Amino acid sequence: MNEAGKPLKSVESVDIQKILEMLPHRYPFLLVDRIIEINDDFSGIAIKNVTVNEPHFMGHFPEQPIMPGVLIVEGMAQACGVIVLINQSSDVRKRVYFMSINEAKFRRPVVPGDTLYYHLRLLQHRRNVWRFAGETFVNGEKVAEAEMTAMITEAI
Repeated sequence: MNEAGKPLKSVESVDIQKILEMLPHRYPFLLVDRIIEINDDFSGIAIKNVTVNEPHFMGHFPEQPIMPGVLIVEGMAQACGVIVLINQSSDVRKRVYFMSINEAKFRRPVVPGDTLYYHLRLLQHRRNVWRFAGETFVNGEKVAEAEMTAMITEAI
């Protein structure tokens, strides 16, 4: 059940247009291209296609471009925000504010041409604070993981 006591939505896909409606992030800081699954337990899977023309590659190991780990975690957090917001029944516009990152680990570099699969699951929800575990995969190999906490509030 969502906060209004209504059943949660089980969603097969959320496209970029809907993500843009829900999140304030824009290029180059929007790090989710599509949500491919949202389950009724607030778990889900999102994707991000990594391309060489992203601006961070010009300065982060330019001879051998590597996606900064902090941006991978940010992408996971943005996907968590969409998972929560898609199930909000309110007509009031909401904002997601990142509060903490814990247990972050990076297993191998992410490079242009990779497709990130963010796998996310709810760990805890109290009032307007949400804590998720996230794992990011490329070609079935785990490349990163973290726990993220965020606050959902009405947009000002």
